[in-house]
Amino acid sequence: MPESADLEQFVREGSVEASVFAVRPDYRAVLVAVDGIVPARSDDDSEELLRAAETASKQATAGCSVEAVPHVAAWRDAYRGFGAKPQRTRNSLEALLRRAAAGLPRINRLTDVYNAISVLHQIPLGGEDLTRYVGPPRLIRATGSEPFDTAAGGVPVVEHPEPGEVVWCDSTGVTCRRWNWRQARRTRLRDETTTALFILDALDPVTDQGLTAAADDLLAHLDRLGPSVRAARRVIRAPSIEVE
Repeated sequence: MPESADLEQFVREGSVEASVFAVRPDYRAVLVAVDGIVPARSDDDSEELLRAAETASKQATAGCSVEAVPHVAAWRDAYRGFGAKPQRTRNSLEALLRRAAAGLPRINRLTDVYNAISVLHQIPLGGEDLTRYVGPPRLIRATGSEPFDTAAGGVPVVEHPEPGEVVWCDSTGVTCRRWNWRQARRTRLRDETTTALFILDALDPVTDQGLTAAADDLLAHLDRLGPSVRAARRVIRAPSIEVE
C-alpha cells in the first residue's frame, strides 16, 4: 500500500506538455491520487448521488442540446484544435450527459462516484487504477508510435494515436486517447481497485473556483469509501503556475 508521501510524489511528477497548452492555454488539470478505498458494489449512497447527477443533467440540457452545454461546446472546440472530429469521438462529459437521459450506469461505488461528480460539475473526469501505472501521468501531443491497449469487437488489440493527438500516457503507453475520450484497458478501474488516480479536466468557462469545488466534492465522497482513505492532489496549469 502506498505511503502518503508516495501519493504526493506521484501527483507532483505528473506533467502537461507546453504543446498541449498551445492548443488550449485555458486548460487546467487536477490530479487526485487516492489510497485505502474499500471495493464494494453500488449502494444507497452511490444511487442517491447518481440520481442527483441525472437530475442535474436534465437541468443542464433543458431547452438546449447536449453539444450546446457550455463546457461540452468548449471541449468540442478543443478536439477540433488537434484534428479530432467531436461528432465522432465525444469527450467523456458529453458521453455521460447523453446517457443520463436514459439513466447513468450503475457499476460499483467507486465508478458511480466519479461518474456522478463529472455530471454534477459538468467536467470530464477520468478514473484509473494507480497500481497499474508505470511512471507518472503525462499529457502530451502524440508522435503516433505510442501503444494504446484497447479492444475491438471484444478482442484485445493494440492501436496507436494519430500524430499530434492529445493523449494521457505513462512510461508504458497511452492511458487515455484524445484527452478524455477513451481509457486504456491496462489502467482502467476494476471492481477490486483500492488505489486510484482521478484526472479532472477544465477549460473556460469553468472557473478555478468551479474546478476546486469539483475536486473537493470528489474527495469528500471518496473519503467515505473506506476507514483510512488517504489522498493527494495537485493543480496543473499554464504557464507552469501551480496551486496546491
